[in-house]
Amino acid sequence: MSETDTVMMNKEWLLRFRALVRKEMIATLKERTGRIILVGPLFLYILLFGYIATFNLNYVPYALCDMSHSAASEQFVRAIDNNRIFDRVETLHSPTQIAESIERGDAMLVVVIDQNFADDYYEGKAAEVQVIIDGRNSTTAQLAMGYISTIAQTLNINLLGAEEVLSTRYLFNPNTITQWFIMPGLIVMLSMLQVIILSALSVAREREQGTFEQLLVSPYSTLDLLLAKSIVPILIGLFQGTMIFLVDLYWFEIPMGGSVLSLYIIIVFFMLSIVGFGLAISAYAQTMQQAMITAFACLVPMVLLSGLFAPIQNMPQLVQWLTYLDPLRFALEAIRRIYLADASLTVVLAGMWPVIVTALITMPTAYYFFKKRL
Repeated sequence: MSETDTVMMNKEWLLRFRALVRKEMIATLKERTGRIILVGPLFLYILLFGYIATFNLNYVPYALCDMSHSAASEQFVRAIDNNRIFDRVETLHSPTQIAESIERGDAMLVVVIDQNFADDYYEGKAAEVQVIIDGRNSTTAQLAMGYISTIAQTLNINLLGAEEVLSTRYLFNPNTITQWFIMPGLIVMLSMLQVIILSALSVAREREQGTFEQLLVSPYSTLDLLLAKSIVPILIGLFQGTMIFLVDLYWFEIPMGGSVLSLYIIIVFFMLSIVGFGLAISAYAQTMQQAMITAFACLVPMVLLSGLFAPIQNMPQLVQWLTYLDPLRFALEAIRRIYLADASLTVVLAGMWPVIVTALITMPTAYYFFKKRL
């Protein structure tokens, strides 16, 4: 075969493949409802995670039960009231009112100052301040207690002239803002949802719409179909990841510390591992309903095991081993390191080997099921 014939064959293949990709794109975007689903829920999730799923404590209603009524206790109370986070909603006159105040839910915590507070304080003894917290929300309770402890420590330093022995500085997130931890991770997490669902429904949709038989008599090979059905979800995933990245950068004003190119390289590696997983589901499932249920059944544990909200190190050892099967875990780590810590691509890629292994397993698995079905 001459070089000219080879060039002509390659050109013809590119034209056919472009038409196949165009057909997949039209099938995905032709319905107005489908286009809205690709964008609408994305902004809803961004708002929910950006403004609601936060561990920052901006408002703490508290009640005060001051049995000391001294200058020292007043100064301590003034330090709490001057903090913009705390809002005194009730002043109690007896410890018997504490349980009722907490039960009503008016106060998140009650600060109880012992009647001997001033005497013990100026004599250098342990001046007792009891903080009674509504433990029904343990996370918020612990944060509120941390703020009270900081206020007490600062007041102790100012009144007694003690030296501050602990100096704290936070790297990469100086103000410990929850959005800085969660939002960069959404670049891969939210786009993953659409990529898996779109790829999982691709072949099942063909069967239910009656166009699957046309694929059987088409001149396309199994590899052609696999590549075309991979490209469209990946492009949509990249589009959604870009939208989230722009929202993080310009709306939430989370400064980008690393390279944008490195960020997108990590996203592409991750998309390859995820799209192969979705296509394997799609080729195996007989109906769209079966594909959708299987995809959602896999998405929930993937998100929970990823470390998006809870640190991997706090999980039981067996669960930590299971996280190695979750490519989202390593994509999240890589994105956060690049976005917040300016990590280099070579360093980050060294920790991405489970994602690469997943891609090398899922894509051939999808090819096998495609070959078997076709």
